[in-house]
Amino acid sequence: MAHESTGMDHGVKEELGLGVRKYLLMLDVRKDHVKFWRPQVLLMVSNPRSSVGLIKFINDIKKSGLYVLGHVQLGDLNTLPSDPLQSQYDSWLSLVDNLNIKSFVNLTLADSVRHGVQHLLFISGLGGMRPNTLVLGFYDDCLPKDKLIDPSLCTSQPRDPLGSLDELEKQPPLFHFASLRGSSDRQDYGEFGDGKVLGPQEYVAIIADAMKMLKNVVLARYFNNFDRSQVLSPPSTSPGKGAVYVDVWPVNLLRPDSSSYVDTCSLFLLQLACILNMVRAWRKAKLRLFLCVEEGRSVRGSEEKLGQLLKELRIKAQVYSVPWDQQVALHWQRQAEWGKKQLSQSPDSAKEEEKQRPDEEEENDEDYVNSFPSNATRLSNDYLSAVNKLILDPARPAPAVRFLYLPRPPADTRRYATYLHQLDLLTQDLGPTLLIHGVTPVITTDL
Repeated sequence: MAHESTGMDHGVKEELGLGVRKYLLMLDVRKDHVKFWRPQVLLMVSNPRSSVGLIKFINDIKKSGLYVLGHVQLGDLNTLPSDPLQSQYDSWLSLVDNLNIKSFVNLTLADSVRHGVQHLLFISGLGGMRPNTLVLGFYDDCLPKDKLIDPSLCTSQPRDPLGSLDELEKQPPLFHFASLRGSSDRQDYGEFGDGKVLGPQEYVAIIADAMKMLKNVVLARYFNNFDRSQVLSPPSTSPGKGAVYVDVWPVNLLRPDSSSYVDTCSLFLLQLACILNMVRAWRKAKLRLFLCVEEGRSVRGSEEKLGQLLKELRIKAQVYSVPWDQQVALHWQRQAEWGKKQLSQSPDSAKEEEKQRPDEEEENDEDYVNSFPSNATRLSNDYLSAVNKLILDPARPAPAVRFLYLPRPPADTRRYATYLHQLDLLTQDLGPTLLIHGVTPVITTDL
C-alpha cells in the first residue's frame, strides 16, 4: 500500500508539473493584450526597516499581478570571497511571511544602484509575467524611521499579553537588516556624506532608464508612517466624518497648457486608482477626480466628457472642478503672454513688433518642440508652491492617498536636479502621494 501510495503521489505530482509547465508556456509576450493587463510591480527597497508601510500598500495596488521586492547591494564579486546575497535571502523571505504579502524577492550585486535596477528590470519575472511598473521611494532628506522594531512583527510573542518590552528585546532578532542611515549605531556616512548611496542625478537617471525600457514609473512619497488599518478607519469626528478618499489629479500640473485627461499617462493613473478601489480593504474608499479649469473655458463640457469616459470605463468617481486661474497666472507661459499683450498695446512698439514677429514665431515653434527642457528651466518656485497649496486645500477632507501625474525627466541630464526640486515642491507635505507616469496603454473600450 505504501508503494502504491507513493506511486499515486508521484503521478499526481507529475500531472501537476505538466499543468504548471503548460500555463507557464502560455505566458507568451507576443500574445499580450490590453484586456489582460495587470500591474506587474518591481518595488525597489533600499532598507526594509523604513519601507514597511510602502511594501504593504503596493501589495494592495498590484492586486492579482506579479509583485517583486528588489534590492541592490553595492559591491564587486571579483573582490569578495563569496556571494554576500545568499545569507540575506532568509531575512527577506521572513519579512514577506510576517507582513503577510504575496511577493517574490530579487537581490542583485552591482557597482551602482542604477546598474542594479537596470539588471533587475531586465531579468525579473518569467515570460509574460515581467515587471511593467517600477516603484521607487521618493528622494528627499527625510530621515527614515525603523518600523521593524514593532513587537507585532515578532514571531514568538510572550504568553503574557502584558509582558514587558524588556522580554521582547531579549528575543533573538527576526530580521538581519542593516541599520538605517542617521541611526546612532551606524558609522557609514555613504558616498554623499548623509548615509545615502544614491545621488539625485543617479536617481532621476533611473527614472529615465525605466521609461526608455517602456516601464511605467511610480514615485512614492510620505509612506514612512503609512498604516493601512488607521488610514481606512478614520474617526467619525474627522473632517470627512469617517469617509475614506482617494484623490486623483490626472493632468500634468507642471504644464497647464497640456490639460488633457485622456492621454496614456492620465488613463494609467485612473486605472491604478480603480484597481486600488477594487481591493476588498479599499472598496469603501471614494474616488475623487479633480478637473483643473480656467475662467472662460467650457467647464460643463469638460466635466461631461470626463464623466462619459468614466462611465464607459465603468469607473465610479466623483468629478470636482477646481479653478486654478491664480496658480496658472504664475506660470511662465501665461506671464510671457501677458507681457506680449502689454507690449502690443503700446502704439510706439507696434511697428517694431511687426518687424520682430517672424523671428518670434520661429522662436515659439522652437520652444514648443523643446517644450519640456524650456519648461523645466522656467518654472518658478512661486508657481509650484501655489499648485501645492491648491492640492492641499484644507477645505476638503484629506485623502488616504493622492495620485499625481509624473512628467517625464528632461532630455538634458543637467536639468535632473532642477526636475527633482520641482517634484519636491509640488508634493511637499501632501501626505501619502504617488507620482505616476504611464508609458503603455492599459485601458480600452474597443472590445
